[in-house]
Amino acid sequence: MADELSVEETTVPGLLVVRLPRPEDARGWFKENWQREKMVALGLPDFEPVQQNMAYNADRGTTRGIHAEPWDKLVSVATGRVFGAWVDLREGPSFGSVFHLEIGPDTAVFVPRGVGNSYQALEDGTLYSYLVNDHWRAGTAYPAVTLDDPTAAIPWPIPLAEAEVSDKDRANPRLEDVEPMQPRRTLVVGAAGQLGRALAAAFPEADLVDHVADAGAGIEALDLGDPAAIAAWPWAEYGLVLNAAAYTAVDEAETPDGRRVAWQVNAGGPAALARVALAHRLTLVHYSTEYVFDGTVADHVEDEPLSPLGVYAQTKAAGDVAVSVLPRHYLLRTSWVVGEGRNFVRTMQKLAHDGVSPTVVDDQVGRLTFTDELARATRHLVTTGAAYGTYNVSNGGEPMAWVDVARAVFALCGRSADDVSATSTAAYAEGRSMAPRPANSTMDLSKLRATGFEPEDAGAALERYVLTTGERP
Repeated sequence: MADELSVEETTVPGLLVVRLPRPEDARGWFKENWQREKMVALGLPDFEPVQQNMAYNADRGTTRGIHAEPWDKLVSVATGRVFGAWVDLREGPSFGSVFHLEIGPDTAVFVPRGVGNSYQALEDGTLYSYLVNDHWRAGTAYPAVTLDDPTAAIPWPIPLAEAEVSDKDRANPRLEDVEPMQPRRTLVVGAAGQLGRALAAAFPEADLVDHVADAGAGIEALDLGDPAAIAAWPWAEYGLVLNAAAYTAVDEAETPDGRRVAWQVNAGGPAALARVALAHRLTLVHYSTEYVFDGTVADHVEDEPLSPLGVYAQTKAAGDVAVSVLPRHYLLRTSWVVGEGRNFVRTMQKLAHDGVSPTVVDDQVGRLTFTDELARATRHLVTTGAAYGTYNVSNGGEPMAWVDVARAVFALCGRSADDVSATSTAAYAEGRSMAPRPANSTMDLSKLRATGFEPEDAGAALERYVLTTGERP
């Protein structure tokens, strides 16, 4: 019997043995069968159980399994003793690995999604329970393997010929014939945009959706403003959602029509996904902007209070608030995004090609963020298990003004940097209907770097982008 609560790893990745203290006296014994705070601190996943099931075996030798359910579970014995055997039926290098253990009231086992589990009662009147983090649904199919599979070679204490086994379990296939359980899928929302295309390349296994379907690009339609469409989507099949959908027409957002669309897309969309993520225990990655700040701070940090200036900025800030309350979220704030499609760098390339000499503001300062770099940072954070929360993400290097970016593009296109003249934001906005913009867009990247990610220098990325894409003389 354990004196202290402990959590032990096994030969099956993610399968954990929990040793439970069980103090006794003349009245009997007591145990904490599920103690979230203590167990999570010791390494048990915070799997958020939603249902408890009880299984009673009247006779010694009753044997159940081997089934791999599409949810996590914590199995423990209330009375009696059982021999437990687990076979990894998940797709991947650990497929087919086996672990077995005799468990009683002082032991629990955490079984991750896709690991086949089976139990043989060693005493009459055995009762065991299991907490699961999804509701059982009739007709749900999942992988199973026969109890006497020669590859698994499970040493059943009571020979299967003498055991009580259901006809269904006797008919399960051998391990070599089992279709492995696939991992939960990834969904890219807003896949038709600049960032969405970069995310699709960085996550080639992902499903792609946008507000309208694009059959040529393999993009399905999912309107986040349609509650019926959201309710009909098979969210239970997903583990990660990347929300690249955004309304980015900063000036148009100041108009009556633009204001309505901006609030629907930038605030309503993230709020809808946050509700879905909470209900289905998904990890949500949402992309924001330095526009949520007023630009009066030279170097923005993640916990700076929100201070949006215009409508676009206000809607993005509202989306940030909706996402930030989720237990599993990455809120990635970025700046000056450049990717496939229309953007500032492409515009400067075309002007250079066409012989135009533009005037560009010199009092807005920040760093470019190339979409492939933002996608790379996303992949890094979700695959390394970085702590959930808000991260600033941009390319690295020294901050630049927009006029500096334009002059660098002109030089790379073979034009003189002097062909780009400078002006102030106030002078440029004179006579134009423009939304306010933050003067300082530079973000502190130390939190991102602390995860082991080193952003590529923006100047190097700009040179590669200009020399390999878009218009050139």
